[in-house]
Amino acid sequence: MNEHVSMSNIGTQRLSTDKPLSLAVLAMGGQGGGVLADWIVGLAEAEGWMAQTTSVPGVAQRTGATIYYIEMLPARDGHAPIFSLMPTPGDVDVVLAAELMEAGRSVLRGLVTPDKTVLIASTHRSFAVGEKEKPGNGIGNPEMVVDATDFAAKRTIAFDMETLAVKNGSVISASMFGALAASGALPFAKEAFEAMIRAGGRGIEPSLKAFNAAFDRAKDKPRDAVSATPSKHFDPLPETTGHPALDGLVHRIRAEFPEQAQPLLFAGVKKLTDYQDPAYADEYLTRVAALYALDRKAGGAAKDFAFTAQAAKYVAVAMAYDDVIRVADLKVRASRFDRVRKEVGAKDDQIVYMTEYMHPRMEEVCGTLPKGLGLWIESRPKLFNCLDRIVNKGRRVQTGTLFWFLGLYIVSALRRTRRGTLRHMREVEHREIWLAAATDLLDVNYDLAVEVLNNRRLVKGYSDTHARGLSKFDRVMSALSMLRDRDDGAAWMKRLRQAALLDEKGIALDGALKTVATV
Repeated sequence: MNEHVSMSNIGTQRLSTDKPLSLAVLAMGGQGGGVLADWIVGLAEAEGWMAQTTSVPGVAQRTGATIYYIEMLPARDGHAPIFSLMPTPGDVDVVLAAELMEAGRSVLRGLVTPDKTVLIASTHRSFAVGEKEKPGNGIGNPEMVVDATDFAAKRTIAFDMETLAVKNGSVISASMFGALAASGALPFAKEAFEAMIRAGGRGIEPSLKAFNAAFDRAKDKPRDAVSATPSKHFDPLPETTGHPALDGLVHRIRAEFPEQAQPLLFAGVKKLTDYQDPAYADEYLTRVAALYALDRKAGGAAKDFAFTAQAAKYVAVAMAYDDVIRVADLKVRASRFDRVRKEVGAKDDQIVYMTEYMHPRMEEVCGTLPKGLGLWIESRPKLFNCLDRIVNKGRRVQTGTLFWFLGLYIVSALRRTRRGTLRHMREVEHREIWLAAATDLLDVNYDLAVEVLNNRRLVKGYSDTHARGLSKFDRVMSALSMLRDRDDGAAWMKRLRQAALLDEKGIALDGALKTVATV
């Protein structure tokens, strides 16, 4: 393709040979990357500079961020700048990454270099598809990113700018703008940055609060430590919850259980009360109390009651199984609508519709029915298959419409009848078989008993996800007879579980099971 470029305007102006100041902003949707780029350009122009911004969009579902690229130069009479449209590796002065792994991507792309680049990054995480798709923990190691930036950047400012922005009622672009001002990478006064925010006209006060908080933080403590395996925080037992039924449960935890398990038990009580009701949470405490009694008899005190602590965690998980009722309940909660509106940045006068993809099977329908009726339908294959052809279809459901909201709301109201459903009966049966397998090992192989409890993490979700999880659980548990009397039985059980979590199809688990059978 031939292009003709007119030279008529260049004759009266001399091209500048000055090196522009260049900035790259890496941000995902909803993080205000475009606003941040506009602020930077507007700031430069307000200070008498010439500036240009371009953007290259990323792709959806958190596999990449949009790159906003800015170049700026002081205005000079008679000199016309030529700005680039894309950042050049090794030639970027400031990189602003609105998420930690995006900072890592910028290093891999060569945008961050030790001789000139100031890296400003938020240390919070928004997980990528590759991290989410793994059945187990597929989260990338943030320490590797931090270590890389220590060598790759001339200077790094990194802390949780997302949390700081949310605390001040704003979005991350405002806190990143504050960190940029504090870095001194741009030759403009703090007041000029603030004036740019005020010129925006909307959300001025929250943006200024987030800006100033980030500015002060970047000055006082520009770097945050990150951990590859952040510890989970469990709330301590409160003196009172303000609800008599819950207060009774808290009192029971404090009076009946060892201190090591109390935070986990409190978390389980909160989860199951939200899932069903306080009576269901009390049933949970009764079941764990029976396990604690067996733990004491088996000398669990010498192991810091590890069996009871893991039972507190995974019995709650088993009792709060995902079913159609739970899914419907979560989808119609007002807090979810509010969260989605906030995530997409919807304005007060805008309507947001969420489209859910649902693919129910007849198995889920029968599981929601009273156990007698569900078993009656399942025992008649012709009827079951006929109904399945009607039900088993993918549907795109708009939960914001009256028809679908009411439908899901009615399904969520079935929680009152959950204890009488076919799914609940089967979950109880499976739970008791699992716990019996664990308690039978207490006097024989205490550590292996704990690992059997931990195997419950393989079972999750509903529909096909639940079926795959159950299959992996059964395959891992099938090795129990081989490991029961082995000193390294617990270690091997843990390896099998980790193999099961590596891939969806269970290829790694097949290999691990063969290894166990031969050693």
